[in-house]
Amino acid sequence: MNTTKQLAQHFRDVHFGGNWTFVNLKDSLADVTWQEATTKLHDFNTIATLLFHINYYVNPVLKVLQGEPLIASDKYSFDCPPITSNEDWQKLVQKVLDEAELFAQEIEKLDELKLYDVFSEEKYGNYFRNLLGIIEHSHYHLGQISLIKKLIRQKGE
Repeated sequence: MNTTKQLAQHFRDVHFGGNWTFVNLKDSLADVTWQEATTKLHDFNTIATLLFHINYYVNPVLKVLQGEPLIASDKYSFDCPPITSNEDWQKLVQKVLDEAELFAQEIEKLDELKLYDVFSEEKYGNYFRNLLGIIEHSHYHLGQISLIKKLIRQKGE
């Protein structure tokens, strides 16, 4: 298996399962209600905000992989739209999972040598750095989501 296929699989694993942590977004979110997703504990971000934040970086990089320019700004990365119903919550979850699969497919299409090309601008480094960074970022926030979910449920006991 070449590096692009491995990166794509690793990205899928954090979203859909199969990674060595045995934790993934799809399963972790499967039983989260919209009320839990929007519950604010302490000064933590909500589960919904963290999920939006994860995808905020996937979406513009996906567009770059599809040949479009990079358009994103960190200052908007936590601006989750209001979640006021189960429908809103399910739409966000489905968007994240759908775009995750598209993202993995685009990674698989990359020529191995492309990984070492400049990603969008010199200041962002190469494709490999950005793709690996997105995977690491997703794992990091998945850990937060898992802990917040546990804390919300313990609080309700």
